[in-house]
Amino acid sequence: MAQHVRNHAASESHECLYRMSPSSVFRLLAAQDLQPHKVRYYLERHDPDFDTKRAEVLCVYQQVEFILENEELKPLCDVYLSYDEKPGIQAIGNTAEDLPPVAGEHPTIGRDSEYKRYGTLSLLAGLDLVTGEVIGSVEDRHRSREFVEFLKKLDTHYSPELRIQIILDNHSAHISKETKAYLESVPNRFEFIFLTPKHGSWLNVI
Repeated sequence: MAQHVRNHAASESHECLYRMSPSSVFRLLAAQDLQPHKVRYYLERHDPDFDTKRAEVLCVYQQVEFILENEELKPLCDVYLSYDEKPGIQAIGNTAEDLPPVAGEHPTIGRDSEYKRYGTLSLLAGLDLVTGEVIGSVEDRHRSREFVEFLKKLDTHYSPELRIQIILDNHSAHISKETKAYLESVPNRFEFIFLTPKHGSWLNVI
């Protein structure tokens, strides 16, 4: 921008600007709060059910708050879980054994900077909103098969008479035919509360 000003200052009758410096341009932009190099994201409500879904999610967290404040309050659902996944986690390993600390010589563990790559893994995890317990699973992939296996893990983890309510997003694995078939095989065991509209996440906005 400074070069542009210098090149056109004379032709635009602004001879005093023919020595415009980058620092001067910076000061002028900063004074006007003009930051064309930055991007600010905004959220459009493409989902017509946005308000309904938002109310359902917030209602769950409100119920959890009531339960934590009053242990005698009978919850509407027996188990409250917030579920998410982190796919594509890089798995790496050391190429050599760590060296132990040596008194007077090496105060810390020594580790070779070289490492081996083992590909990527997916972390699937559910947070029990009342107890704080995390139920996790590390998988090679994140498909309907892995998600159903995670549900089965939850099924064996909690007592069979308890109903499990899960807050989760609209990943295809969560609404697939395989997932629906499993849910039908364990009626009234799980209830899904979808965290996000179909176009993306808005929990941070809330």
